[in-house]
Amino acid sequence: MKHAGSSENKPKSMPHKAVAWCIRYPMVAVCLYVAIVSLFFLAFPGVDLLASGLFYFPGAGFSAQDLAFLREVRHFGPFLVRLIAIVCVTVLVLKLLVPGRPPLLPLRMPVFLISTLILGPGVLVNLILKNNWGRPRPRSVEEFGGDLPFQPVWKITDSCDSNCSFVSGEASAGMWLVSIAFLVPASWRKPVLAFILPLCLILSVNRVAFGGHFLSDTLISWGLTLLLILAIHRLLYVNNPPLVSDIRLDEWFTVNGRRLQRIARRVLMRIRRAVRSLFGVFSES
Repeated sequence: MKHAGSSENKPKSMPHKAVAWCIRYPMVAVCLYVAIVSLFFLAFPGVDLLASGLFYFPGAGFSAQDLAFLREVRHFGPFLVRLIAIVCVTVLVLKLLVPGRPPLLPLRMPVFLISTLILGPGVLVNLILKNNWGRPRPRSVEEFGGDLPFQPVWKITDSCDSNCSFVSGEASAGMWLVSIAFLVPASWRKPVLAFILPLCLILSVNRVAFGGHFLSDTLISWGLTLLLILAIHRLLYVNNPPLVSDIRLDEWFTVNGRRLQRIARRVLMRIRRAVRSLFGVFSES
């Protein structure tokens, strides 16, 4: 028998209710996060300068970028992203090359990871935002020894031509690693996030410390990337029926893999005939 004062009967605290609401409506929660962060930095743009100023030293610049350990840490994130991408592509290519065998992983997994990587850090961050918004990097603005004016978030300018500060590609790639947590068993999610979230934070703070991005570039990049991950996860896993199932993907790769095998056999046969004809010409001459 439960007592009246047991924990089951206690009203939930506001933080607990907020977390539960975010879990129930994750895409709405992330949209609100992006909107709140954007409005904050538009209202208080000096916070960006203040945060970057913590790592800037007159005469030395953003000297953290000269530390070998921090440079190595920066390279670890892209290395991990490339490794996961290579594994995903390998799984799909092997299914095409050996269509009669079951795939190494359910095919929605590599499709989910590759599509979020291409559309998030690739298209949204690097092709659309970084190449078109024109926000100068901290080390390029006048406040930190550069020759360009400081620009706030979401303001499109011509101060930078390409690969600009808004938003952070490294922060986006770091947040993309969170997509792995969507695919692992529930019992693994906390350990996976316990490794990925600190890594994402370190990679992102590194870029601020190096003068490569403002704090707002990082925070907004997290939100936009996570929003895209949630949208694709909904399409592939949450919706009923999903956009595409593991069975349909397996069938598609099997059919096209066998088609590629037939094409390869025909090409090899033509090459053999051509080689035999060539040897026949030489033997008769």
